[in-house]
Amino acid sequence: MTTALAPNSADPLAYRPVALVDLLDRVLATGVVISGDITLAIAEVDLVRISLRALVASVGASTPMVDGGPTAGSG
Repeated sequence: MTTALAPNSADPLAYRPVALVDLLDRVLATGVVISGDITLAIAEVDLVRISLRALVASVGASTPMVDGGPTAGSG
């Protein structure tokens, strides 16, 4: 049985439903960095190592603003 806590609960990690659109909007507006390492080893001998570093953000969030508008593409 799963119990959801009320949003006004004293627990800071209380369950709060968030729409996927709202979550995606927040991630694209502020950006998020994804990083990780994967190592493939056999008999404790590292054979392959993959490092992943990715930045996910919208183009509008990453372009510098000049005089209240984007620096490129304003026509």
